[in-house]
Amino acid sequence: MTTLDVPTETLPPVVTLPAWQHPPVAGAVIVDVLDDGTPHHHSYQTKARKVALDVLYQAEVRGVDPLLLLEELPAPRELSAQIVKGVRAELLDIDTAIMTVSPSDWPITRLATLDRNLARIAVWELRHGTPVTVAISEAVALADEYSTDASAAFLSGILGSIAEMQTPETPVANPAEVN
Repeated sequence: MTTLDVPTETLPPVVTLPAWQHPPVAGAVIVDVLDDGTPHHHSYQTKARKVALDVLYQAEVRGVDPLLLLEELPAPRELSAQIVKGVRAELLDIDTAIMTVSPSDWPITRLATLDRNLARIAVWELRHGTPVTVAISEAVALADEYSTDASAAFLSGILGSIAEMQTPETPVANPAEVN
């Protein structure tokens, strides 16, 4: 028996981490998820957001520039690179927007690192032409898949408030112009 009290033959196999990826804590591993028959088809955009989330999350946890991690990727998707570069360039403004709508007893530093970076990605996308419903639903879906049970609802509320604050006259930069 393992420390999880599960017979080891029922545990999924461990996957070797790619050279650019580091475990969040010593001894952490990636496991190969067994196919349960549920379709897990993600769009190109969702996959790009997942890569951007992974880069931003790892950069914050490790205390490194996300552009360094982005450079280590063998062939990052264009949208992933745009998101990472955009969030990095506008981090202070994005965090200010999140703090503006967050409850006063829940500062941005109190958000889980994963949720904070999902919010950052969605806010950046809202500011750069992604339709409100797409930006919010993608962040909520990723929170539902990777974070706590309460994260999806919390992010939905925060992002909905930020979307309401935006006006149609707000200039929207072309994401391709972000360096």
